[in-house]
Amino acid sequence: MKELHTGELFWPTTLQSVQTYEPLSSPLQVDVAIVGGGMSGIICGLSLAEAGISAAVLERGTVAGGSSSANTGLLQFSNDIMLCDLIDQIGEGPAVQFYQACEEAVERFGQICGQLPRDVGFRNRSSLYYASSEQDLPKLKREFETLKRHGFDVEFWSPDDISSRFPFRRPGAILTRGDAEINPFRFIQTAAEHAVNAGLRIFEHTGITDQRRSTNSGGYVLTTDGGHEVNAKHVLFAVGYEPEELRGRLVKAELNRSFAAVTRIQSRSQLAQLWPERHMIWETARPYLYLRTTVDDRIVIGGLDEHTEHPIEGEKARHQRIRQLQDKLHALFPQLDSAFEYEWSATFGESCDNLPFIGEDPSMPGVYYSLGYGGNGSVYSIIASQIIRDSILGKLHPIAPIVALDRPSLLRI
Repeated sequence: MKELHTGELFWPTTLQSVQTYEPLSSPLQVDVAIVGGGMSGIICGLSLAEAGISAAVLERGTVAGGSSSANTGLLQFSNDIMLCDLIDQIGEGPAVQFYQACEEAVERFGQICGQLPRDVGFRNRSSLYYASSEQDLPKLKREFETLKRHGFDVEFWSPDDISSRFPFRRPGAILTRGDAEINPFRFIQTAAEHAVNAGLRIFEHTGITDQRRSTNSGGYVLTTDGGHEVNAKHVLFAVGYEPEELRGRLVKAELNRSFAAVTRIQSRSQLAQLWPERHMIWETARPYLYLRTTVDDRIVIGGLDEHTEHPIEGEKARHQRIRQLQDKLHALFPQLDSAFEYEWSATFGESCDNLPFIGEDPSMPGVYYSLGYGGNGSVYSIIASQIIRDSILGKLHPIAPIVALDRPSLLRI
């Protein structure tokens, strides 16, 4: 099993007890077999169950035990690629449509969280996207004008606007409204329980060792590491990153590693004074720094991406990067406590055209993928759940062609 993160994660400590699920112990027949029990698998499973489609999640480890536990929980409609750049890449109509779908996905998160029986840390937030240098300012202004022209709720802040609200000054910033934050571990665990009540079946410690076409049903037969067969009309791979069978064939992407840390609990009064409205913060530099707060008054900070797919091993090497995050936090908020209680390194993926891979395999009817490459994977999980549900029901979701595995923007690269 590929190691997806190293270090000490924060989110699993926020839920004292979790629901466990038995491994598959007998043959199973479902409409949809979902491989992967992380953010994407559980959200897709919930969507299918609510649509009356029989589905089962097959997780080789535990629910939310993979890269989802290292997720920093920022839900934003803006993406790693600016809207103005995406327009240049795929055209104005599709690019705006994709950004609107991301905005609607954040709203959908709020709707789901409102149905859950426990607080999962969902809070509506605005985001401050600041220019890291004067050279980045013209591009940032162009992005603001593009977002504003297409109806997104944004403001442009001058250096004085920024410094009047925060203890730092930057050349300029876009304030975007309509974003949110979440505790990803609590959300996945709670959404999984909710989905089971809606009819989803979940099996932990159930890895898949073989997949073949069924000669009888026209669907697929999956064999588990326990020797049991799953007959399914459709198979969804919600494994975060490309399965081996896709490597180099359809998905052109690269895996990198990033770093994140969580501080000790801050003074609530100081946070209120120095970080009004608790905006999520990120920047134009690449790789970019990002910050948010938590419901128990901690600060989450991440960044320092490196072009290697394995999480960093060895505490000394990881601490060197984490100290850089600490320095950056102190530079922005020198009055706050920048000591960290949790720190980790994790794998994340980027596609070469900055879009996720969602939809049916062009060469294998009935096999679907939800591969949320980029910094907006949670938002993409919502979009995937809608596209795949609609496809199984015989409908075409409006943005399905934009994120399809054989999309034109990918073929040109």
